[in-house]
Amino acid sequence: MTLRLEPVTFSDLPGWQDDDPTAVIDALRRCHHHVSTAKPYRTGSLGISVDDLVPAFSAASADVADAAAARAFFEQQFVAFRIRPENAKTGFVTAFYEPEIDVRATPDEVFRYPIYRRPIDLVDVDDTNRPADMDPYFAFGRLHDGVVGEYPDRRAIDEGFLAGRGLEIAYARSKVDVFFVHVQGAARLVYPDGSRRRITYAAKTGHYFSPIGKLLIDRGEIDAATVSMMSIRGWLAANPDKIDEVLWHNRSFIFFREADVEDERLGPVAAAKVSLEPGRSLAVDRLIHTFGVPFFISSDSLTRLDAGRPFRRLMLALDTGSAIVGPARGDIFTGSGDRAGELAGAVRNEADFYIFIPRAAAARYGNG
Repeated sequence: MTLRLEPVTFSDLPGWQDDDPTAVIDALRRCHHHVSTAKPYRTGSLGISVDDLVPAFSAASADVADAAAARAFFEQQFVAFRIRPENAKTGFVTAFYEPEIDVRATPDEVFRYPIYRRPIDLVDVDDTNRPADMDPYFAFGRLHDGVVGEYPDRRAIDEGFLAGRGLEIAYARSKVDVFFVHVQGAARLVYPDGSRRRITYAAKTGHYFSPIGKLLIDRGEIDAATVSMMSIRGWLAANPDKIDEVLWHNRSFIFFREADVEDERLGPVAAAKVSLEPGRSLAVDRLIHTFGVPFFISSDSLTRLDAGRPFRRLMLALDTGSAIVGPARGDIFTGSGDRAGELAGAVRNEADFYIFIPRAAAARYGNG
């Protein structure tokens, strides 16, 4: 891990006095419930543990009257540090959302692209059962005749590897829609009777995530300066005969589990095992950072999320992703539905990252 932590005062945080982090306190309470009733989060290499966070989690149970009181809470419980990545002047943010798509419970001529549950022959892989010739990156594999091997990839599954096993959760009308559900890792499914179900990430084949946007940029099909989810979708719509070849470039394939939509306002339950808070949840590099840690993100160029104003917002680390790598790399959860997708699709901005370290632990990092 290559980074430097630079202590800063809260008055040094651009826009801190204008932010209302009340919703982050709500998310802290959910984290506290999870670590108290299930199990603690794994400590990232930066070394902030759940034990370090517990005092702030516990204090979050008190009522917060307004934005000023919410800011005071974080100033009392945490010390702010700017993350200075080695070999980079600043950090980088993208965004993700929860798609909402129409589906059918059974296939027909239009709705014929399946969303799959986790197969029984997909097994977790670690150092105890990984074959010597398997890439250490793989966290999943196929158990077949007592032997663990690489699981078939996106192309093989699209061509029928899982057909007939009864793993289909629902069927969508578009292979591209299903692909972007895989990219986001969750979705709300809307059935003809108006009922809604949520699907969230359950597992994956284990293959590397290979972004199709980069493929299209490298081929000169899309301009790197304007690439977005919408421009990628537009290209795929204009080139239907090339959809399979492009989508198969990303060999990674995601499996899902079903869940109720218990709170329409909140997002899906993500890697931190709590519901995502729209606009306040951040996916981070799980190897470095610990879930439940607050981050203040400041970006002069990111103006699409706050009505043209620079992005200055406190976030909580609640998720992760294979493309989120590095100490100052984050993915902002914008919410659910088409509008959230429009907001998320073009976020690719430089940003300054400030990490909030619990006061009792801050002395380990040069301040206390």
